[in-house]
Amino acid sequence: MIEAVLIFNLHGTPRLSKFYRHYPEQKQQQIIKQVYQIVSRRGDAVCNFIEGGDNILGDKSLKIIYRHYATLYIVFCVDSSESELAILDLIQVHYVLNEIIIGGLVIENSIPNILQALDEQKKLEKNEVFKRFLKI
Repeated sequence: MIEAVLIFNLHGTPRLSKFYRHYPEQKQQQIIKQVYQIVSRRGDAVCNFIEGGDNILGDKSLKIIYRHYATLYIVFCVDSSESELAILDLIQVHYVLNEIIIGGLVIENSIPNILQALDEQKKLEKNEVFKRFLKI
């Protein structure tokens, strides 16, 4: 089950937060702060899955799955029943949505142009991974 979806910038300012279980506002802010501290300290060459989640939501089986895009972190807090790869695919869907809608305006509705932008992003990511691999 997805427990929370969090999107915050490089400074930890929440841009979107959606909790699928009720938490008081103060607890939500604490969760966002803790998740940001965990995710922002990780290097770019490490895995995007964090097991355990340091007992953030009161559940040691929690997994944090995230992607870092430009100035944003997109984070899903899930329980052990969720597939990490399926959640990464869901994050990719959010990236596709960002290619279509920017600032509340539909910027692009041409499927070939959207697919081209996605292909370019994948090439950049593969190039970055390859460069990191050569440094190790």
